[in-house]
Amino acid sequence: MKPFIKTTLAATLGVILASIIGGILGIILLVGIASSTEKTPSIEENSILTLNLNGSLMEHGSEDPFASFGAIFNGGDDNSSLGLDEILKAIKHAKSNDNIKGIYLKTGLLQAGVASFEEIRLALEDFKESGKFVYAYIEQTCEQGAYYISSVADSIFMNPSGSLGLYGMSATPVFYTDVLKKIGVEPQIFKVGTYKSAVEPYINTKMSEASKEQTVSYMNCIWSNLLDDMSASRGMSKKDLNKAIDEFPMMQTAERVIEMGLIDSLCYIPDMKEVLAKRSGVESKDMHYVSVRELNKIPVEGEKYQANKIAVLYTAGQIYDKSNGMGSGEEIVYTPVVKELEKLRKDEHVKAVVLRVNSPGGSAYASEQICQAIKELKKVKPVIASMGDYAASGGYYISSNADSIIASPTTITGSIGIFGMFFNAEKLAQKVGLHYDMVKTNRFSDFGNMMRSMTPGEKALMQANIERGYELFVSRCAVGRGMTPEAIKKVAEGRVWTGEQALGLGLVDKLGYIDDAIEVAANMAGISEYSVVSYPEKKDPFTSLMEELSGGAQSMMQNRSMEARFENMLQDLQRSCGAQALMPYMLDIH
Repeated sequence: MKPFIKTTLAATLGVILASIIGGILGIILLVGIASSTEKTPSIEENSILTLNLNGSLMEHGSEDPFASFGAIFNGGDDNSSLGLDEILKAIKHAKSNDNIKGIYLKTGLLQAGVASFEEIRLALEDFKESGKFVYAYIEQTCEQGAYYISSVADSIFMNPSGSLGLYGMSATPVFYTDVLKKIGVEPQIFKVGTYKSAVEPYINTKMSEASKEQTVSYMNCIWSNLLDDMSASRGMSKKDLNKAIDEFPMMQTAERVIEMGLIDSLCYIPDMKEVLAKRSGVESKDMHYVSVRELNKIPVEGEKYQANKIAVLYTAGQIYDKSNGMGSGEEIVYTPVVKELEKLRKDEHVKAVVLRVNSPGGSAYASEQICQAIKELKKVKPVIASMGDYAASGGYYISSNADSIIASPTTITGSIGIFGMFFNAEKLAQKVGLHYDMVKTNRFSDFGNMMRSMTPGEKALMQANIERGYELFVSRCAVGRGMTPEAIKKVAEGRVWTGEQALGLGLVDKLGYIDDAIEVAANMAGISEYSVVSYPEKKDPFTSLMEELSGGAQSMMQNRSMEARFENMLQDLQRSCGAQALMPYMLDIH
């Protein structure tokens, strides 16, 4: 009993201490949030919009409740992750605000998909039409995505000790097959589609030929688009740009990077401030720097209230049947999405809906529920799908029923296929000292039990279910796209395509971005004056704070023993089991 009592007391004391510390941090955070909300934002003359191309880019940003706490130690600099929607809004606002003289890009490691980089880059190109400047600065290391955006700048400056990470694209899937064998987990796989390679990491030790074929195809298509844009902005040929990249600029001297034509000048941080001031025609001491969120708090001059609304419903992340309950991260859970769609259907002021999709897919069941809700919404008002970085597998499933689909040239889409995956963790359970027993009343009462291998009868049932799911997926795409199931199957089989490729195959209607989707939605609705409203509504910092703190406390309580951690791991595995419409892996260009 003594070890049990000691463990219990230790766990209890840990939770109490964590609660006290959390309470103190919560008070500091609330003070920071309260003080920040008391300020009346304004844009002074001779201001520059500072855009930090660093960190993880979300699709639909919300203010980090911990940002105010971090700002206390960072001189008021909010380094929290921004949303693509926030950045695009700020750039558009900066174009029309007379007090904004230009945009200052502070480059680093920006984690996002290529389509998001494209949208930011295009927004900056549009901003330059105002005659205002865009300068980029590489302080330490600029990775490829941030450089792609920065290449549109009037000039790119770099710290003499900085480096440029420009090296092309690669795809490196990780295979867990041998690891799972060693720890005693047996994957049980069911799929339809030659190219549906999402299960390969669990059953293979290298990429299949089909997987390599599709990856090379869409990766080369994306890279060609990036080269086109960067070479045009830098005034060099694609051949010369590729030649420079093959020299691996990150390991070259700063002077050599200038010779390659990749950057324009070298300077230290204080000198960069003088460069910005000179370009703005003022003294350095008279310059003001404004952040994305500060600018977005300023009302746009001349903007009038419009009763007619175009709703943009953001759906980002993997698609699940239920939430992980942690209150953070991007995920698509069908229940709240369906509720939002129903609310938009009933709102008489909403004349059209843009479904913004940035998802690699997920649960086939959840995808079907969202697809049906969109079908009902279409009966009342137009629905336009706007594809972001990913709209693949389940992401394409929920997009397919829209009146029109708009994708960027580099959107990863298609992957029309389905698979099922169960794990037999019996040997792993034995290794950690867990034993299970079972009594049941019927043959399949314990179907899906992770403590044993599936029987031949269960496997046959599961494969038949997966095949029915595939046929349903194909039929939904065929109806949505006005094609025959046979025509869909020719481009399906789990094959991944870029938006550019998908356009030629009839899987999308137009290449473009979210503004293009909004314009199409307005035309379909027959309205010329409207306001654009984002859904779901963003949570205020206090609500986000409470959710993160409660989620962290719940996690702490659930993970205080080895057995509990094992149970949580099994729950996570179970959450991804069953019929899945998911693409092979996320493409990383960094």
